[in-house]
Amino acid sequence: MGKTTAAITAVGKYVPDYALTNKELETLVETNDEWIFTRTGIKERRILKDADKPTSYLAVKAAQDLIAKRGLDPAEIDMVIIGTATPDMNVASTAVFVATEIGAVNAFGYDLQAACSSFLYAMSTAATYIESGRYKKVLVIGADKMSSIVDYTDRTTCIIFGDGAGAALFEPNEEGLGLQDEYLRSDGIGREFLRIEAGGSLLPTSAETLEKGQHYIKQEGRTVFKYAVSNMADASVKLLERNNLTNEDVDWLAPHQANQRIIEATARRINLDMDKVMVNIQNYGNTTSATLPLLLADYEEQLKKGDNIVFAAFGGGFTWGAVYLKWAYNS
Repeated sequence: MGKTTAAITAVGKYVPDYALTNKELETLVETNDEWIFTRTGIKERRILKDADKPTSYLAVKAAQDLIAKRGLDPAEIDMVIIGTATPDMNVASTAVFVATEIGAVNAFGYDLQAACSSFLYAMSTAATYIESGRYKKVLVIGADKMSSIVDYTDRTTCIIFGDGAGAALFEPNEEGLGLQDEYLRSDGIGREFLRIEAGGSLLPTSAETLEKGQHYIKQEGRTVFKYAVSNMADASVKLLERNNLTNEDVDWLAPHQANQRIIEATARRINLDMDKVMVNIQNYGNTTSATLPLLLADYEEQLKKGDNIVFAAFGGGFTWGAVYLKWAYNS
């Protein structure tokens, strides 16, 4: 028996029906469709309009999609990890609630927060649990209701973010497929450049913070862009070098969908043609923790058993990294 690796054996997704187009954003802030598309690659983003439906709603829907497609008994799930920057509430874990809602009665769960790198970090966590032999089925969900923390009078953020969720099931593999290697990094220098100022222990909620709009996400776009381009590309290059892979060995690049120019810069750095790059930013915008699993769900039918996939992400904090995974099944 060979070494046990952690393979993705099923994926699922959910995005809300409502599409907020660039044309509609023209009525909210001073911008236009051409300006947004040429700078970001985004044409529309999905928004969960129901005020009473939180991130867990998105996560449950994505998990149910996976469960139905796979014919999985939820009681077989050992663990649920949710990568999210927009949990339903403080203290009570969103993953715990989602596990209960989907019938994963034998699972434990918790949330993982690393901004846009959350799903990448969660992949690493799930793989470690699987490789240890302790658990057999780990459900990883990336879900964010970014519209709940976006100020729709702030042109620097409202054009970028959307709502959505994607899910992936990790199981043991003895064929050498699944997660092969990872290169994960973080640097607290980024804390000031992409953040929500209030609502945490540093600056608790008050009438003053609400009045100042300090509960919305804010970013210094140029600084974040600079770090994202260099770090996503560097992490991908280092991962390939460490595994003696060339661009010809890579079947797919699955990059975080933050900005089309960042995606293209990462592909150029590893000399990869764009026809090998997964892209859906035009349809969803930046869904933060959900971008990577949404890519897998959208490209699932094109993926072949044994395909080499490089995942790359960059998020606030700063957090970033790359993961090398061999795809484990044919659709």
